[in-house]
Amino acid sequence: MINRRDFIQKIALASGAVMLSDKTLAFVEEGKKLGIALVGLGNYATNQLAPALLQTNLCKLTGIVTGSSEKAQMWSKQYNIPQKNIYNYQNFDEIRNNPDIDIVYVVLPNSMHAEFTIRAAKAGKHVICEKPMAMNVQECKDMIAACNAAKVQLSVGYRLYFEPHHLEMKRLGTEKVYGEVKMIESSLGFSMANPKVWRLNKALGGGGAIMDLGVYCIQGARRTLGELPTAVSAQGFIMDKTIFKDIYEGMTFQMNFPSGAISNSTTTYSSYVDRLHATTGWRWFSLSPSYNAIGTAGQFFDGERKDMNFKVLDFQQIKQMDGFAESIINKQKPEASGEEGMIDLKIIEAIKQSAESGRTVKIEW
Repeated sequence: MINRRDFIQKIALASGAVMLSDKTLAFVEEGKKLGIALVGLGNYATNQLAPALLQTNLCKLTGIVTGSSEKAQMWSKQYNIPQKNIYNYQNFDEIRNNPDIDIVYVVLPNSMHAEFTIRAAKAGKHVICEKPMAMNVQECKDMIAACNAAKVQLSVGYRLYFEPHHLEMKRLGTEKVYGEVKMIESSLGFSMANPKVWRLNKALGGGGAIMDLGVYCIQGARRTLGELPTAVSAQGFIMDKTIFKDIYEGMTFQMNFPSGAISNSTTTYSSYVDRLHATTGWRWFSLSPSYNAIGTAGQFFDGERKDMNFKVLDFQQIKQMDGFAESIINKQKPEASGEEGMIDLKIIEAIKQSAESGRTVKIEW
């Protein structure tokens, strides 16, 4: 015979979740969930976040913010969202008066991240902001300051901080299971030759693939090593000037780390690549595909090639959003904090500077 609390803990562990704290267990036992409002109902919110919220244990979809009355009606019907929990971008600040909504998830173009994160914080709501966190480091600082002033939690939508294969790469690298990591390859790219996509608009996206996909490449390297880079060298390239007019089509960049390790990355909007590979010499561990939201596969070699046998999650965002909810319940800093988002923007700024100047750029922490 087991009691209800033990049963809940076993179910959580069976689904691959971390051991729940007493506060979180009590929260679950009482049948509570934190309400999330999605701000922006584009492809990612529609096909990833909303379906994931049907499977989360600690949070649920209770509100939406959209400029489309057609989307508002469709989502209201599909997810049983009452009209009082539907907002547009003009009356968004009224969300402060809605007790059904605890968390605002900003899923807008990069240029709008800072504005709506700060507005959400001032409305007294906890915030998840999609990556990249902002357009630059200064915006990150403003967002962190606003959330601190309002005493609300801030997280960045880093789903891979909770993904089993990536956690294993981090463990193998930081614990030096196969020795000191010497070289890392960390690259991500896909074809997006469509000038109408907002990500190709510098004013909305901030600089193309390095902002959108480069975040993953940077995190893959620095989290596998457990170090922050001290210098970067970067090269930008444009092959199709009819599509990529004011942003680089792709970038290659190298990062130097305090231990002596070096990472090499390519991020591009014109070719498919999706790989994270670390080597300590003749031993290695690797993910391919690595960064996409559909599925991850890993292998390692220590004399014999073996697979990483982790369950592929239906939606990686389930653990991400439940992880943030748990940090709110326990009043702890989130794993994927605003400070983590700012680290990546600082590195991206150095990469951009290097590509423009043709010189290696040192990074001070």
